[in-house]
Amino acid sequence: MRAAPTRALQGIRVLELANFIAGPFIGMLLADYGAAVTKIEHPDGGDGLRNWGERKNDVGLYHKVLNRNKRSVTADLRTPLGKEIVLRMAAQADVVIENFRPGTLEKWGLGYDQLSASNPGLVLVRITGFGQTGPMHERSGFGSLAEAMTGFAYTNGFPDRPPLLPSFALSDTTTGLAGAFLTMAAIQARHTNGGQGQVVDLAIYEPVLTLLGPHVIEYDQVGIVQERAGSRLPLVSPRNTFRTRDGKWIAISAGAPAVFARLCQALDAPHIASDPRFATNQSRRTYGDEIEAALQEAVGRFDCNELVTRMDQFDAPGAPVYSVADVMQDAHFKARENLTQVHDQELNTTLTMQNVMGKLSNTPGHIDAAGPPLGAHNKAVLVDELGFEPQTLMQAGLRL
Repeated sequence: MRAAPTRALQGIRVLELANFIAGPFIGMLLADYGAAVTKIEHPDGGDGLRNWGERKNDVGLYHKVLNRNKRSVTADLRTPLGKEIVLRMAAQADVVIENFRPGTLEKWGLGYDQLSASNPGLVLVRITGFGQTGPMHERSGFGSLAEAMTGFAYTNGFPDRPPLLPSFALSDTTTGLAGAFLTMAAIQARHTNGGQGQVVDLAIYEPVLTLLGPHVIEYDQVGIVQERAGSRLPLVSPRNTFRTRDGKWIAISAGAPAVFARLCQALDAPHIASDPRFATNQSRRTYGDEIEAALQEAVGRFDCNELVTRMDQFDAPGAPVYSVADVMQDAHFKARENLTQVHDQELNTTLTMQNVMGKLSNTPGHIDAAGPPLGAHNKAVLVDELGFEPQTLMQAGLRL
């Protein structure tokens, strides 16, 4: 029988002291590629994410995704026992992830100096709303605040409607992506600085601020403040969603000349291609209302599936607007294994969830288990690995 391939982050040990989304998202990504992630949760209810969103049999479903491939251990960090548990685990870890307010770990005697005292190579990843420094650093942080203050919400929505926050945890999940990258950068840096660890200081608003692209430089150089424009993209035209004859929606984006020409061919609309108002991307931006009206008329002559087929034939940029139900049925997503099934013992069922992002040819990631029950690994970690006496743990109210 062929042995399972080694995973890219096998051997990396992560202690997760984080709750909700941003910090645990970092842990999820690292665990997907083989890092051994142990999550510390409060004995009374655990990570608050367990109670967010939809539930089945009183078990939170998003928790099953975000805390997959992790071990769950319970400890109250405010107690001497909880502190000792964290210090023993940090002594063996490569990475600690935390998302408390600045100063909280220090108040508990778990600052970086204490965590790294016997482990100078430790990387401490600190996720907060506004960072460890600055006039707002002590303020509690939430993704919605980040989406508001970075300018994202200001540009999101329609000109005659209020600013729109995203319908998912945009700031938290992008912080997770950025945090995973910074974690690996800090681990790599140990090889060039004599094995010395360091602190990663990441504010939840910073990744979204970076993702907003040209907003800052365009304001700085030409005084442009991007306003809400619905689904339009100020950089190119056309770019929007259009309704098909059968009442479905298709997304279209065509900025380059050759791409726009192929779009007009797919729509059997040579009059759009030959209109001088639409000759260049800049002129199409000027006549945005006119070109979208012409495109809607052309799109409205086709059913969605028919038009998607024509788009493929002419290599034109169009795609159907999917619901999650459509995503679950898409043949390409199935072929790419973008969704995977994981059997969960707690719910006694098979769960379908998003698979590991990306594919490494030699050391692929994998999902071994969904998010575990609270404290499921107390005995394995606290007793078998760290050597705590069972009686001490049970007297503190920890389940074994």
